[in-house]
Amino acid sequence: MASPDQIASHARHAATLCADNKAQDVVLLDLHGVTDMADYFIVASGTSDTHVRSVAQHVVEGMTRAGVRPYHVEGEETGRWVLVDFVDFVVHVFHPSMRSYYQIERLWGDAPAVTITS
Repeated sequence: MASPDQIASHARHAATLCADNKAQDVVLLDLHGVTDMADYFIVASGTSDTHVRSVAQHVVEGMTRAGVRPYHVEGEETGRWVLVDFVDFVVHVFHPSMRSYYQIERLWGDAPAVTITS
């Protein structure tokens, strides 16, 4: 089981992997004290369905190289919203229209946010 510091480090690494693959508006939400479902959400946007899938795949590959495998991946078929669940943190990669529609950051507005890219 990972320590809180390790989980935070893994979440930051996943956010950086999104940014490395040119994801836009990458935000790391700290969910401590807000929910028990996960410790962190990483929210990012791709510029197209293909880019969304590419960003998510880059995160899966990079985290796997770091020794952290995803528990579950959803949405790769369509590329509109790919969710990569690492249990302690979840990466959401959206097509911009889907991100605007679901407004995850607003839904979890009580969670402190760190912007990784603008």
